[in-house]
Amino acid sequence: MQDTYPRPVGRVLITGGGSGLGQAVVRAVAEAGGTPAVIDRDVTGAGEGVLARQADVSDRAAVERAVAEIAEELGGIDAVVTAAGIDRCGQLGDVAADQWELVIGVNLLGTVSTVRAALPHIEKVHGRVITVASSLALRALPDATAYCASKFGVLGFSRALAAESHGRIGVTTLIPAGMRTRFFDDRDEQYKPGPDAQLIDPSEVARTILFALQQPQGVEVRELVVAPEAEPSWP
Repeated sequence: MQDTYPRPVGRVLITGGGSGLGQAVVRAVAEAGGTPAVIDRDVTGAGEGVLARQADVSDRAAVERAVAEIAEELGGIDAVVTAAGIDRCGQLGDVAADQWELVIGVNLLGTVSTVRAALPHIEKVHGRVITVASSLALRALPDATAYCASKFGVLGFSRALAAESHGRIGVTTLIPAGMRTRFFDDRDEQYKPGPDAQLIDPSEVARTILFALQQPQGVEVRELVVAPEAEPSWP
């Protein structure tokens, strides 16, 4: 029997919850009456009173420890939002191999490690996994081979996970366009959004995540594309 909408948000583990989209999700979950928990390299921005564990999501063992500690303290996990992400822009031959691989390690493998570690807890409650891809999971751009590879991978992983786990958990892939966050701060000027760039407020994107989290069991929001009305990178 299906439960009703809106479903209680519950205990939500958020990677990258110390800044950007992840931080916006933490606030949205708390405002909706849920209990957010954070895994991030820097947890100072997670918010007062929010359960947080410091870990680099590219370190699988560290992720597994952090997830286990959070699940024990909260008495379980109802949902996961994998918002941690990085980028290294440039031509393939110009981006150092270790930095290129780090993008894959954080964006793709970090997503997989977090979901794998949390899966037994989510399955107990027929909870939900929300992975964060990108509009660059749908469109490839030059000087973005690492980021595109990682986000195409997140999309493929999420679709396959949904196929193999149906009836046990819900899986939603979020596909956002560029947001007004500090994500672009460490880029060279040529790779930063211009003054006329149309970027989304992360709080608006976080609201769409809440929509997916609150769907009743048996109702699937498989993919959510969130973009400005005239978003120029849309395929």
